[in-house]
Amino acid sequence: MRLLLIHSDFMEYEVKKGTRYAEKVEDSLKRAKMEDVLTAFMAVEQGDDYDIDATVEESAASIREIAEKVQTNRVMIYPYAHLSSELSSPEVAIEVMKGVEASLNGYEVIRAPFGWYKSFTIKCKGHPLSELSRSIKPEAKVERKHVEHEFYIMGADGNLMPAAEFVTRNRDLADIIIYELGLHVAKDLGVEPPHIRMMKDKELVDYEPLSDAGHLRWMPKGKLIRDILIDYVYSIAVDYGAMPVETPVMYDLANRAIYEHASKFGERQYRLKAGTRDMMLRFAACFGMFSMMRDMHLTKNDLPLKLYELSTYSFRFEQRGEITGLKRQRAFTMPDMHTACNDIEDAKKYFEEQLKIGFQSGSDLGINYEAIFRSTKEFYGQNEKWIKHLIRDFGKPFMIELLSGRTHYWICKCDLAAVDTFGRPIECPTVQIDVESAIRFDIKYYEMGVQERPTILHTSPIGGIERVLCSILEAQANESTPMFPIWLSPTQVRVIPISDKHLAYSEDIVASFKDAKIRADLDDRDESIGKKIALAGKDWVPYIVVVGEKEEETGVLSVTVRKQREKKEASVEELIHEVNKQVGNMPRKPLTLPERISRRPKFI
Repeated sequence: MRLLLIHSDFMEYEVKKGTRYAEKVEDSLKRAKMEDVLTAFMAVEQGDDYDIDATVEESAASIREIAEKVQTNRVMIYPYAHLSSELSSPEVAIEVMKGVEASLNGYEVIRAPFGWYKSFTIKCKGHPLSELSRSIKPEAKVERKHVEHEFYIMGADGNLMPAAEFVTRNRDLADIIIYELGLHVAKDLGVEPPHIRMMKDKELVDYEPLSDAGHLRWMPKGKLIRDILIDYVYSIAVDYGAMPVETPVMYDLANRAIYEHASKFGERQYRLKAGTRDMMLRFAACFGMFSMMRDMHLTKNDLPLKLYELSTYSFRFEQRGEITGLKRQRAFTMPDMHTACNDIEDAKKYFEEQLKIGFQSGSDLGINYEAIFRSTKEFYGQNEKWIKHLIRDFGKPFMIELLSGRTHYWICKCDLAAVDTFGRPIECPTVQIDVESAIRFDIKYYEMGVQERPTILHTSPIGGIERVLCSILEAQANESTPMFPIWLSPTQVRVIPISDKHLAYSEDIVASFKDAKIRADLDDRDESIGKKIALAGKDWVPYIVVVGEKEEETGVLSVTVRKQREKKEASVEELIHEVNKQVGNMPRKPLTLPERISRRPKFI
């Protein structure tokens, strides 16, 4: 709502011609004049209908406040669309203006008719309070239902047991149970999670001091890992049949669907102004994908419709005290897939497929994921057989959370979580069955000419990129020989010449690995062999090759294999074969740092 309040010697108007939105008007109101009057020019905006009563109440209160200050009891309400470019519907505008008129008890009020071309003459008094503007932005009412939560464990045998009885049987799942039941005792007061030290020590990621809190800078090694993960999830999505799209990062809160979905999500919103418009930065790719689905002409033959986007970036306005390295930021990278399904039964089928993708990503990344299945009691009761089948197929216990009622857009979801060093979950892949968004965003498909609403799956196939890296680092923090999966290691092979006379041969070896699409570098620094080997270990290099006279003469390399913590001999061809076998079909990218370590700058 926009108000322009003019204290006037007089204000008069005359109706000229009606538009197609013109309300019916009595002859007595086709022309009117008031003296010593507070004229309230009024534009009702998009979003004012989120809570019409609040809009009316706050607008009337603003008018009464100024009327009292300028000491007049006469008010003219005058529709004036030129105050805003984001107008509400005519029906809402009329309802609000009538409401404001009715709320100004004790005042002499004339409301100029809506939807008419009118001439008017006004004489402003010219004192300091004679020209004032107000912007009214009532918040939408969000109903907070009281919901009861019950926690269980379901094993592969399909039997439920109270979650509290399971805590001694599986370390990671037990930690998640304790956390979800609110029994977690903080072990990290004043202590940084290990991954924060590791991400800096390894020159992967750091906070950006010139940006907002919780925004990161990615250094070359970290950027390389991030880019490989991005390629990895892209391949997963495309191989699964999802079509990549790209949508904006900023959305208009005046759109009711956007506002309601943001409120339902319950996350802190990054808001900003674009001129007079209230905007928000997305927290996922939902808004853009749903807008795209709405504008498509879909038939049943088009389903399932799978769209994928790497949401770079997504935003949540986390509190400063909650921002934690790679685990929780204000700007993050979220691979996001949405699947429009024919109905709930179809959605259940694709839910299971997409959950398998999430578990497979854990296997590929060396992360142990535990499953937390959340649903309403009603959905569980109607689908207990399917849920038992789902858990039996995965062959491991799931934590089950049953909600007494639905407060989100989803009726069920499954989160896959790693556990950090302090026993807290790091939620990564997720699959959710959404029963609201098709209605809210007017997404539809046609079957035999009849309009239907799809059921929509929200899926992040591997979870946020930052959290994936966080999970890897936290998992490795307690390992005696920590390392990245070989396909993610920034350097996969390091070649160390014993002296400068072996430098040329070492360069040939590096070139051979490069030709085989293996990331290899050369430690040509003026350091002892022992120190170079130790530094390669600090960099978590999977294969270390030391080159001396014997290696150059025989072509047989001395190789230290980090994973097995063993030394072996192998030719260049044999080592290439072994690395390729370890990398398999995972994405490959070239080394993005200088091959010679002596030429690398220090970032931290």
